[in-house]
Amino acid sequence: MDENHLFPVFFKLEQLQVLVVGGGNIGFEKVNAMLQNAPAARITVVATFFKPELEALAQRSSGVELVQKPFSCGDVFGKQLVIAATNDRELNQCVWEKAKASKVLINVADTPELCDFYLGSVVTKGNLKIAISTNGKSPTIAKRIKEVLQDSLPDGINELLHNLNQLRERLKGDFAEKVKQLNKITAPLVEKKSS
Repeated sequence: MDENHLFPVFFKLEQLQVLVVGGGNIGFEKVNAMLQNAPAARITVVATFFKPELEALAQRSSGVELVQKPFSCGDVFGKQLVIAATNDRELNQCVWEKAKASKVLINVADTPELCDFYLGSVVTKGNLKIAISTNGKSPTIAKRIKEVLQDSLPDGINELLHNLNQLRERLKGDFAEKVKQLNKITAPLVEKKSS
């Protein structure tokens, strides 16, 4: 049976240098998604042209730098993440080769076999963030599941997280004891209600 063996990770993009190659629709979509989740992300976009919406987004975001030029291998230098976001398969392949040679993690849009990581659908309610992955099989299903979760999570979830964090800080005992106490306190959240 085919299974998803991806390891979910949440990056602090404000602490990393990200390169996006491509200034069209795909580049805009990737930059916009990163900024929605990490408004202080530091992103360099290299392309020979920029979609006007991407230019406007860059003007509103101090961490986004647009560099109008063809991609070169030096663009990868000093970056920790690279996203190849062009409609040009040959250029995307070249970006992938340069990133791999530099041991930099890369995502090649719409080419799962060339991706070290995927940009999944994300549900956010305050401090709660849930990433959804279909292992590159169906972004549309991930988007639909996102909609269901976004609608079903209560608006007060952020207040609950805040209260539980304060409680956690006041609990006594070692790590295992704190986990045990917090599990007991939060058990009603997952108990099935009888009809």
